[in-house]
Amino acid sequence: MYVGRDMTELSMMGKQDWSDQELAYFHHNLQQIAPYLNSEGLTIHREIVKEIMNRGGMHQEADWTSGSRVHYD
Repeated sequence: MYVGRDMTELSMMGKQDWSDQELAYFHHNLQQIAPYLNSEGLTIHREIVKEIMNRGGMHQEADWTSGSRVHYD
């Protein structure tokens, strides 16, 4: 279960200030409903994807304590 700031709070700040978990969570959710998003929703999703790409993607090096994907729950 996601425990973090909701979209209302996050929409008042720049995507560069979002955590990796917040980006991963909202990217996943918006990706799931992409066919139903209006133009504003698509713009938000594009901004999230752009920020993920600016950070070098969502891959992290796996070690004995964590896997290679960012988990938000």
